[in-house]
Amino acid sequence: MTSTDFVVARNDLEQCKLIETVVPDPAALPADALLVKVDRFAFTANNITYAVMGDELKYWQIFPAPQGFGNIPVWGFGEVIASKHPGVAVGERLFGYFPMATHLVIEAADVGKRGLRDGAAHRQGVAPVYNAYARIGGDPAYAGKQGDYQALLRPLFMLSFLVDDFLAENDDFGARSVLLSSASSKTAFGLAHLLHTRGRKVIGLTSAGNTGFVTSLGCYDEVVIAGRAASPCPRPDDMLGARRFDASRHRRRRRRPARREAALVLRARPHPQAFQGLGSGRHRAAFWRGMVRLRTAAGDMPDRGGEPRPGSRAANLSRHAEGAHSAGAGPHALAARVKRF
Repeated sequence: MTSTDFVVARNDLEQCKLIETVVPDPAALPADALLVKVDRFAFTANNITYAVMGDELKYWQIFPAPQGFGNIPVWGFGEVIASKHPGVAVGERLFGYFPMATHLVIEAADVGKRGLRDGAAHRQGVAPVYNAYARIGGDPAYAGKQGDYQALLRPLFMLSFLVDDFLAENDDFGARSVLLSSASSKTAFGLAHLLHTRGRKVIGLTSAGNTGFVTSLGCYDEVVIAGRAASPCPRPDDMLGARRFDASRHRRRRRRPARREAALVLRARPHPQAFQGLGSGRHRAAFWRGMVRLRTAAGDMPDRGGEPRPGSRAANLSRHAEGAHSAGAGPHALAARVKRF
């Protein structure tokens, strides 16, 4: 039996191809193994970061590929089509970390009512969240369009939750207002939602082209366009990292008497390797076309044209946290530094 896998060159992400790999026939599965058919998954800027940081953070080892190539991990859904585990039935649906492929063999471990873990030895060097699969049969939260939202938003909302939890444990460092850069990104508006529900004033910093979208989310008390509005806080770097703090001005501000209301600035910067890894616009288009072909090979995956969100900027395809404050945040963190003023 074969699986169709979408792989990329690990040192040059613009080189990509479809390959056929051998997976065990159902009768030949080892004890406790599951054969899962991947039926749909989300592909976002977050996944590009997995590829860019694949060597440093061991993402490439999760789903082995031929020498020099890697299979970019994605979050999505699969159906168990063969099982050698007594606690997992054929037909069960799982949500979790999958390869860009049509099939995956999982060594089921720690099987419980709500989930299980892949116990494969080569997967044990990464954060546990990447090896956990939710058993979602009959759960309306994962059905239809709602399931699409889960695949798109849940992985980074976990990070939003961790950042919010860290801030709440520290009483937001005395702040009652928070400025989030890259306000249109999933982690930022997930965090904005959580902060807003705790009664914090949340200001979103975004580009002119994303102002309408960010405003429509309803989780920001105020939306400002980067570079156009004077901020009571030292200005964070812009999304492309082209603008830096004016150190002398920053020092002058810090010498001023403390204001009554503290402020937090959470900022984002893309990882510089992302620019090299994605190559030119022509090659980025080839990458997305390959994704559409994989969807076709996988069967019933919806084809939405394989294009990034209209209006998005290619340079924003990867976002990397320089110093996320939660150990489980991973490199795909949006919130990079917390500063108290």
